[in-house]
Amino acid sequence: MGVGLIAVAFTATDGVLLGVVVLLIVLSAAIAVAETAITRISRSRAQALADQGRKRASMVLEIVGNFERSLNAIYLVALALQTVQAAITGIVASRVFGTWGVVVATLVNVVLVFIVAEAAPKTWALQHTDKAALATAPLIIAVGRMFRWIADVLISITNVILPGKGLEQGPFVTEEEIIALMGEAAEASVIEEEERDLIESIIDFGDTVAREIMVPRTDMVSFEAAYRVADCVEIALFNGLSRFPVYRDNVDDVVGIVYAKDMMRAERDQRGDDEVESLMRAAYFVPETKRVAELLREMQSRSTHIAIVVDEYGGTAGLVTLEDLLEELVGDIADEFDQEVAPAEVLPGGEILVHDASFNVDDLNDRYDLALPEGDWDSLGGLVFSELGRVPVVGDVVAVDGYELEVQTVDGRRVGRVRISALVADEPASSE
Repeated sequence: MGVGLIAVAFTATDGVLLGVVVLLIVLSAAIAVAETAITRISRSRAQALADQGRKRASMVLEIVGNFERSLNAIYLVALALQTVQAAITGIVASRVFGTWGVVVATLVNVVLVFIVAEAAPKTWALQHTDKAALATAPLIIAVGRMFRWIADVLISITNVILPGKGLEQGPFVTEEEIIALMGEAAEASVIEEEERDLIESIIDFGDTVAREIMVPRTDMVSFEAAYRVADCVEIALFNGLSRFPVYRDNVDDVVGIVYAKDMMRAERDQRGDDEVESLMRAAYFVPETKRVAELLREMQSRSTHIAIVVDEYGGTAGLVTLEDLLEELVGDIADEFDQEVAPAEVLPGGEILVHDASFNVDDLNDRYDLALPEGDWDSLGGLVFSELGRVPVVGDVVAVDGYELEVQTVDGRRVGRVRISALVADEPASSE
């Protein structure tokens, strides 16, 4: 005996229940807008709305200030609305259409709820986040106050099953996502390429340490404390620098900083035979792991333009200047003494010739779209040293992560010029 399609006639009670279903779907759509708004609006954006004097902006600020508990209550109510709505739909379909009616009604209900109570409202909220947050702020606060305690109890039970700190806010947008968005904006000409580079530099600035941007000790121009002022002035003029470390026994024993202007003034006053130590100022020392963002603030507060970078053993690792810090943000700053020599160039065959292996690997990857590995080394020369496990000599070739690094020049124990070429995978031999 087959199952009949219609079981009973449609009654007034069924009509009331269907009205309740429609009301629950509308409420679910409103909750979906509220859920999207609360997860997309940031504290800074909420504050900006408040500063603009927007109505209900204070409510939005209250919500983002108590984000976790508000969102838990919203999740609970959204689940309850959809569950109750689905149950009532099933009851009405069963009474009116019988067993097969429940199956059909369930399928129709899933499609209807997805479109009306999920996709459409959430898409609108994504496109109009500010408007959605302001419009649903009273609803979010009301739901939070009425159902927060139930959500807290359920979350406590959840934490027993799955120990942890529960839901924490953000960051919902990572640094990588911001950089990707900036790339898309530049491609669409929404922002200039230089603006994108500046934003990326600012983001990277927070993760950079002094060791990555310092002038290494091998490149430092420094004076022994007993040097004559007149001799030091000649060296300063030859190098075109304005500040120099002063040491006693060796460069690891830096005792101060001398300014070129002080030495020139002393020479003009007939003090060219004085020891340079008599003109030096106090040196500012920082560890090589110092974050450059913090270092910039400290150098500004100290009104100093140069800092001596020391390693973990107290020896001199190098020095960093205020210009180095600014160049990390805005790019190279050339002056009349700088010789315009590109640190690297792309050869006709697509290979990259790096003229100075002290080039930072991270910067090299960014500038030439490479994927050289990063590790305990900072420079390309450090990568070559690490892979060889010995002091490189001219002609050494290193294969690493799909690239071939050929050492072309060496100055003492220091790597000079390096040629980078991509390794071509061997084609499998064809069988005839």
